[in-house]
Order: sequence, then C-alpha cells, then structure tokens
Amino acid sequence: MTKLVTYTSGDRPRLGAVQGDLIIDLASANGAFPQDVPSGDGWTVDGVAFLAAGAPALKALGAIIGKVSALSEADARSLLVEPASVKLLPPIPNPPKIICVARNYGKHAEEAGRPVSEIPIIFARFAKTLVAHGGNVVVPRVSHQLDWEGELAVIIGKPGRYISRKDALDHVAGYSIFNDVTVRDYQFRVSQYTAGKNFSHSGPFGPYLVLRDEVADPHALQITTTLNGDVVQSGNTSEMIFDIPAIIEHISEFIDLEAGDVIPMGTPAGVGFTRKPPLFLKGGDVISVEIEGLGTLTNPVVDESGPA
Repeated sequence: MTKLVTYTSGDRPRLGAVQGDLIIDLASANGAFPQDVPSGDGWTVDGVAFLAAGAPALKALGAIIGKVSALSEADARSLLVEPASVKLLPPIPNPPKIICVARNYGKHAEEAGRPVSEIPIIFARFAKTLVAHGGNVVVPRVSHQLDWEGELAVIIGKPGRYISRKDALDHVAGYSIFNDVTVRDYQFRVSQYTAGKNFSHSGPFGPYLVLRDEVADPHALQITTTLNGDVVQSGNTSEMIFDIPAIIEHISEFIDLEAGDVIPMGTPAGVGFTRKPPLFLKGGDVISVEIEGLGTLTNPVVDESGPA
C-alpha cells in the first residue's frame, strides 16, 4: 500500500513514501533516479505540488518506489530515513481549503438532538489549526469543553468546478484521517460553527495520505476513536448520509475544488458533549482515531498553559 508522509528534516519540508518501517526520501531518491515530471522537482517536497502534478508525478512515484525497493539494504540506506529521526507534518500541511461536513451520520445527529439536513451542512476550517500525528491538541484557556470527532478525510487531486456525481471520485487523490476537535461552548453560542471549529492546535490530520487506488471502498471503512485507550466512537463510513460523490458535487457547485483541498466527511456517534455526564478532553489525555486501512492518528492533549 502506498502511503505518503510529509515531514521535516532540519528546517526543510520533505515528501516521503512509507516503505515498511522506513520512509523513502523522495527528493533524494529522485536525485538518484531522475524522473520526468514536467512541473519540476517541487513534487518531491510538497504534497500540494505532488497532487497538482497529476499523473506524471504518480508515475514517477511508482518508478522510484520500484527502484529503491530493488536496491540492497546498503545501497538504499542514503535514500531512507528513520521515522523517529524526523518530525511529521500533516500530510498536506497547507491545503488551499479545508471544507468540513457537519452532521453527516444519522446516529450522531440523533445523539445531538438535531435533525438530519436535506442538503449537506458545510463549514470551513483554517490550515493554521492543523496538528500533525503526535502533535499536541491544546485545551484553550477560555473553555474546557474540548470534544473529539474522528473522521475520514478526502484529499482532492484533480481540480474542478460543477463536478458531476459520476465523475466525482476521479477528482479524489486519496484519503487520510481527521479529528475535528471542537470547542463546544463556542460552537453552540451562535448558529455558525466557525469559532468552535478553529481554535489553535485543534485539527489533528494524518499521519498518511493513502492514494485512492489503494482503498477498495471508502464507503465501507471502520472508524474507531479511543480516549486513553477506551473506545468512545465506533462507526463505519457506510453510515454517511451524504457519500463522497454527493459532497464533491455539492461543494463544487459553489467553489472550484483545487489539488490539495481537504474534505473531512463528518463524524459518527459517540462524541463527548452528548454523554451523561458530558466528557471533554483535558490535559494529560491521549486521543486516537483509527480508520481501517488508513492507519491511526494519535495526539496527546495539553492545557494551553503547558507546552503547545
């Protein structure tokens, strides 16, 4: 399975392909085995550039993985990095847009006491809120109602506007995991979601971008969220009210989708504010979201007065 990661080595962003327990440094590997990608070498260090380069970059990626896999361990050493020696970033650190889907699971709408909408409910997140796998989720000083929402994230590869349902999946580059961490009192003060969904250090995203062809059916994936090892959400993407083609068709009616756009698809039942008594994240907690075939996104939780 081809999994891409974005990471820093020193102060340089890099794009890598996971190979077993190691990461292929695509920039170094492209230097050793130059590939013909018309957009230049930027695709090896930047996820958006990789996606924007389209089919040539995908072909080059496959060729590089094949060549590195054929090398002896000694010959491959300079092209591989240990995950523990680098700092992971979100798989798309600076997406052009993050367009989230709300109330997209019937049981979640039911637990929240809200109706199922006849059309998708959409809101925006800012890239500044993103947190990598392993990074700290921060409980803000102004609230202690920080909640989790484990979600499938769809990553756009092929740009488009007025995308039809039948063509929608052709515009998907791949999938990842998102935790739409929410400050509930700020969310519910008004009818708009913006503030409650955009606190600093509240958007865990990652660890991988898994390419579309590696996922047999994105509408049949188990989602499990655990808090300190205890299961708090257990659902399946088959429960989504609006599937991926419906969401892409809807969003592209009002705005152009671009390579690197991220669409978190909503959360299943089991969030904290609906529990009796309510349960919210606090400093010292560890929150994880696992999606079948896509890996596990894990983040420690800290208070804002602590390290961020």
